[in-house]
Amino acid sequence: MKILMVYPQVAETFWSFKHALKLVRRKAAFPPLGLLTVSALLPQHWERRLVDLNVQPLEDHQIQWADYVFVSAMIAQRQSTQKVVARCKALGVPVVGGGPLFYGYAEDFPDVDHMVIGEGEAILDQVAADLETGRARRVYRSDLHPPLDTTPIPHWDLIQIKQYASMAIQYSRGCPYNCEFCDIVVLNGRRPRTKSPEQMIEELEALYRRRWRGSVFIVDDNFIGNKSRVKGVLEEIIRWQERRGRKFSFFTEASVDLAEDPELMDLMVRAGFNKVFLGLETPEAASLQECGKVQNLRRSLDESVSIIQKHGLAVMGGFIIGFDNDPPDIFQRQVQFVQSAGVVTAMIGLLTAVPETRLYKRLEREGRLLFKASGDNTCTDGTLNFIPRMDREKILEGYRWVMDTIYSPQMYYERIKAFLESYEPRAKAALEKNDLITLLRSFWYLGVRDTKESRACYWKLIKESILHYRRSLVDVVTFLVYGYHFRKLFWRGSRKQA
Repeated sequence: MKILMVYPQVAETFWSFKHALKLVRRKAAFPPLGLLTVSALLPQHWERRLVDLNVQPLEDHQIQWADYVFVSAMIAQRQSTQKVVARCKALGVPVVGGGPLFYGYAEDFPDVDHMVIGEGEAILDQVAADLETGRARRVYRSDLHPPLDTTPIPHWDLIQIKQYASMAIQYSRGCPYNCEFCDIVVLNGRRPRTKSPEQMIEELEALYRRRWRGSVFIVDDNFIGNKSRVKGVLEEIIRWQERRGRKFSFFTEASVDLAEDPELMDLMVRAGFNKVFLGLETPEAASLQECGKVQNLRRSLDESVSIIQKHGLAVMGGFIIGFDNDPPDIFQRQVQFVQSAGVVTAMIGLLTAVPETRLYKRLEREGRLLFKASGDNTCTDGTLNFIPRMDREKILEGYRWVMDTIYSPQMYYERIKAFLESYEPRAKAALEKNDLITLLRSFWYLGVRDTKESRACYWKLIKESILHYRRSLVDVVTFLVYGYHFRKLFWRGSRKQA
C-alpha cells in the first residue's frame, strides 16, 4: 500500500509567522506532527511519503503515485484542504481525512472518501485493516481517549527538519478545565493523559539524532494539566539536557495557575523552558466568569504574569474580545493590560464559536449562530460567526484599533521594555549558529529596510539590550522578529508605508 500524506497550507494568521520566517531562513514555523505520528501508527510494510504544503508544492505525479492520500488538518487549513481534496478527486485517488478540521466540518467535505474522527491510537488499526482488504467505511469515529504509553515516535525521516523554525513533540492530551469556548475537552477529554518520562527522552533523542538543535514546542494544550506527573518528566529532561550540553530550548502552553507552583516553574526553567503561552483571555472578571475560566479568577492576572516572568518564563498571552459581559471600555483595558504586564506576544482574538463546544451549543440554542467559523479569529476576514451583545461594528472596529495600537512600533517596543524590567532570564541553552545569523539578518530587515518609525525603535532597543539586558538579547531578537510579522498583519501604518 502506497500512502501520500499531505499537510495543507496554514492560512496567514497570527501563528503562521509567515513574515518572520524569511528572517530566520525557514519555510514553516512547525512540522506536521500529527501526520508524522499517524505515519508511525500505520503498518510498517506500507510505503509512505509526505508533502507539507507550507514547505513545498504538491505535484500531480505525487498524488498519482499513491493508493490513498491521507490529509490531516486544522480549521485554519480548511480552504487549502478543499483544494487538495478536489485535486485528488480529479486524479481519481481516494482521500482519507482526519484531524480537528473533520471533527466539526465533516459535512463540508463530501468528496473525502474515508473520514477518521477521533484519536489515531484508538482507530487507525481498524482503518488500516479495512483499507488493505478493500472494505473501508466512509466514516470511522471513536470517542475513546486512549493512554499515550504506546504512542510511537514520529517518523521524522519524512521531512527535512532544517526547513522548520521549531520542532514539536507532544507530552499530554486533555485539560482539567472546561472553558466554554474551548474545543480541547471535546477533542481530547478532561482527564490529562501523559507519556512516560522514558518516552519523552526517547523522542528528544530522536530529534537529537536527526541533528536538530534549538527550539522545541511541546504542543500540549495544557502542559501542566497533571502537575504531579509533569514534575517527574521535567526532572528527567533536566538530566538529559545536562548530558547533551543543553542543545534544546522549550516552550509550551499552560494554564495560569502555573504561577501558584514555584517548584514547577523552577523545574521548567532548569529543563530549558524559556517561554509559556497562557490563556489570559480578558481583564474583565465578569467575562472570565461567563466563559468558565475560573482558574483566572484566583488572583489578579497581572500578578500571575509578573510571578511567572520573574521566574524566567516569558509569557505569551491569548486574549479574547466579544464576550457578552465585555464592557464598552474593554478595548482600552485590553491594551492597558498587555502593555503594563509586558505580555509582548499578545494574541488577541475575536470570540469564536467552534462546533461542538459549549459556547457553540449555547449560541445555537439562543438563535445567535450565523455560520461556522473560518478558523481565523484575528479579524483578517472581518467577521464574527455569531450575534454579539455589543454592537457588531463597534466590536470589529474596536478590535482593529486594539491590534493596530499594540503592534504599532512604539507600543510594541515599549512593551518589550516593560517585559525586560520584570523578566529574570534563567534558562540555559547553547547558542546556535542560526541565532547569530538571525541577529545579523535582523540588522538588514528591521534596522535598514523597515519603516522609519520601526527602524528607530529597533536600534534603540538593540542598544539598550546590549548595555543593560545582555542576558536577554536572544529573547529580544526573537521578539523583534515576531514583531515584524505582527506589524505586517495588524499595523495599519505598515500597510500605508508598504
